[in-house]
Amino acid sequence: MKKQITLEDMEFYAYHGYYAEEQKIGTTFLVSVTLDVDFSSAKISDELTDTLNYELVYNIVKEEMKTASKLLEHVAYRIREALTNHFPTVTGASVTVTKLNPPLGGKVKSASVTIG
Repeated sequence: MKKQITLEDMEFYAYHGYYAEEQKIGTTFLVSVTLDVDFSSAKISDELTDTLNYELVYNIVKEEMKTASKLLEHVAYRIREALTNHFPTVTGASVTVTKLNPPLGGKVKSASVTIG
């Protein structure tokens, strides 16, 4: 049975974007991560040490969002690498980075990239 931990729609104001104006004024981003991890012990022990600390996951994502990138693909990749490097018990990870109101020349709610 697959076991996953998901943090959805973590919101950050950041300066990712291909265009200079995006890098200067920034915008709001949402980040969702799904991590494959065996938390069989935690469901019995009720101890944080037997699973992933969600606060640490959040803080790793937060730190990666502070580093400006031109492409969402690059941001998602960096987040995925940081999480899998920090948590050796993670056997798989999916990261979605969503830019709200992207400057595409018309009304667009969001643009997203997912790396699994």
